[in-house]
Order: sequence, then structure tokens, then C-alpha cells
Amino acid sequence: MRGAIAAAVQEAKLIRTSTMTAVYFITLACLVIAGYFIAAQRAKSLRAAPGAAFHSLPTYHGLLAAVSLFVPMVLVFAIGTPIVKHLATSSVFSFFPPEVANDPLQRGVVLRDVGNILDGRHQGEPSATLRSAATSFAHVLSTGRLIVLGAGVALGIASLLLVLSRISATFRARNLFERFVIAALVLCALVAILTTIGIVFSVVWETYRFFFDPTLKGRPTVTDFLFGTEWNPQAALRADQGDIKTAYGFIPLLTGTLLITFIAILVAGPLGLFSAIYLSEYATPRFRAWAKPILEILAGIPTVVLGFFAALTVAPLIRGWGESFGLDIASESALAAGLVMGMMIIPFISSLSDDVINAVPQSLRDGAYALGATKSETIKKVVLPAALPGIVSAFMLAISRAIGETMIVVMAAGLAANLTLNPLDAVTTITVQIKTILVGDQ
Repeated sequence: MRGAIAAAVQEAKLIRTSTMTAVYFITLACLVIAGYFIAAQRAKSLRAAPGAAFHSLPTYHGLLAAVSLFVPMVLVFAIGTPIVKHLATSSVFSFFPPEVANDPLQRGVVLRDVGNILDGRHQGEPSATLRSAATSFAHVLSTGRLIVLGAGVALGIASLLLVLSRISATFRARNLFERFVIAALVLCALVAILTTIGIVFSVVWETYRFFFDPTLKGRPTVTDFLFGTEWNPQAALRADQGDIKTAYGFIPLLTGTLLITFIAILVAGPLGLFSAIYLSEYATPRFRAWAKPILEILAGIPTVVLGFFAALTVAPLIRGWGESFGLDIASESALAAGLVMGMMIIPFISSLSDDVINAVPQSLRDGAYALGATKSETIKKVVLPAALPGIVSAFMLAISRAIGETMIVVMAAGLAANLTLNPLDAVTTITVQIKTILVGDQ
């Protein structure tokens, strides 16, 4: 048995997922390159014949051959790999009673032990059943991956031979390749759309489970959640807290989020809009050429750096100023988080507003000047109204960025869910609580 398990360990090391994936795609790349040159060379040789008038260039014949290799091999890998993993996992649980396979916790323990045995990290002497399961898992996994590799190569070469046999003067390789490109573009668009639908569906499904799951004792109703004034989800984890309906009040989170966002917009709105007006209407081209890129550098600063700056510099500074005026300011105030978040979103408003203002036709400005309007009157009465939809879009983008920000408020605003409109108090936001509940107290 020890010899069998040693052989299984060696086999598993040779047929690791990363190794087989690398071998598969290296083989795929070599075959694709070879297929391209073989098909292109064949088309060139046929094209060189006297009187031959080819519909497509040799390049398109080579590209079609490469695609005919690439697509089948990728499909075989994408379909075969999960099937092999499922078969290998099923072979493990064939050595255990059905209740082990049906219990998610026991399944996880068994698979972890099997993985430790194959990696040589298992503590102690494994049982005979576990050794047999590990041996079976390694054998099925290695055999299955070799079958996937062989099937992919065989199918790819068969597809390549089919394309090579059809190369002729009348073969419309360009049309077929362009159809593939269009299909690939449609597939990319569908992936983006389906990803969005999947995100929305997952959020709706989890919301339904949260409010209507019958297995959750004392679950809150929609009314309790939307209009509750206390947020204390940790109470749901303690048996002595009784009814947890009142532990999920959304109002403090919404209030804190809107308060910090409002402060951020008060900072970023005027600064961003006025800087955009100056850069687009008053600044010289030379000044604009270096001032705008410097302003946009702020958008590239990581939010964790801004949060660090808010927690160690801005918040203590505001607290010190407040004490000098006799004000009691929390060390993690909404004001500190809002000010730094406003600095973060200034480039969003400034850059987008500047682009929109520059897009206003010069003829509108010339018409206003011809009617006797001054430059400031032209900006207020003509340029800004014409650019208003784009400016509103810039503000909406900045607001959504502020609402979704996490790192700055985690480091500068704290975790306390307080129902207050005082910017000098500590508050929290929706995104901070999502992070806290998912990660927990580490």
C-alpha cells in the first residue's frame, strides 16, 4: 500500500493542474503557429500556379487554419477539465459511505486530506480508506487529463486537415475568417451582458434568501430592514440576543453613506467644475498642456494611500482644530473622510466637465460675442447650459464613485453605525459594513 501511495504522489506531482494546463496550451500554441504557416504556404504554392486567381490571400488561409485548431482545442479543454475533476472527486467518495458524500463539511475534510496526502503534507498515518481514495483520485485525474490532451490535439489536427484539404482558388477563407471574428465579437458582448445579468440575479437571489428564507429564525422583514434605526449584525451570531429583527436597521448606514458623500461633493463639485471652466475657457494652451495631466494624476493615487493620509494626517488635524475652538470632534469623523474623498473625486468632475465644455461648438461662443456678451456672460448663459447634460453626468459618476468607496471610509470614518447628521461624529457606510461582515474580525 505504501508503494501505491508513493506512486500516486509521484503521479500527482507529474500531472498537476498547472503543469498539464501549461503543457496543453504550449502544445496549442505550437500547433496554431504550425497550422498557420502550413496553410499559408500551401495557399502560396497553389497561387503560384499559372492562371490561378485566388479568392483570398494566403494570410486568410493561414488564419482560418489557426482558428480551426484553436477553437476545438479550447472547447475540449473547457469542457473536459471540469468533467475530469468531477470524475476524480466521485472516485474518492466511492470509498466512503453516502452520508459523507452528502455532507458538505465532511466532503471538504476528505478532499483536503486527499490533497494533503498527494502533496506529501498529511500529518500522521492516513487510514487505508483514505490512502485508497487518494490513489484513485490521482489515477483518475492523471488519466483524464491525458485523455483531454489527446482528444484536444486529435480534434484540432483533424480540423486542420479538413481546412487544408479545402484550400483552393475558389475557397472563401476570408469570408469564413471574418465570420469567426464577428462571432467572437458577439460572444464578447454577450459575456459582458450575461455578467451584468448574473450580478443582478445573484444580488436579487441573496436578497430573497435574506428576507424570506424560512430556516432563518427571527429573520427581519423588509420594513424592519428599510426603516430600522439600529445596525448590529453581530447580534445574529449570539444565541443570547433573542430576536434579531431589530439588528438589521438600514437607516444608520444610509445616513452615514449620504453624509460622507454630501461632504465629498461639497468639496469636489465647486473645485472640479471651476477648474474645468478655467482650463477650458481661460487658461493658455501652454498652461493647460501641463496643468490638466497633473490634476489627473490625483485620480491614479490608490485609495489606500488616501485613506492612510486621512487617518494619520487629516483626521488628527481636524480634531486638533476642533479642540482649539472647544469642539468635541471624533477621531474618525465623517468630515475627515468626506474631505479626503472629495479630493479623490475632483479629477472625475474636472476632466469630464472639461471635455464636455470643450465640445461646445465655437460658433455658439462667437454668436454670443457678436451680440455683445462678455466672456463671463457667454460662459454662464451659453457654454454651461449647452454643456449641462455632460456636467450632470460627471457629477453622477463622481457621486457613484464616492458611494462605492471603501478604503478611505474604513480607515478614516470607522465602523460605528451612528444615526446622526453631525459631520464631526463617527459614522460608517454601506460598503464598510459589507467588507466587515464578509471579512469579520481577523
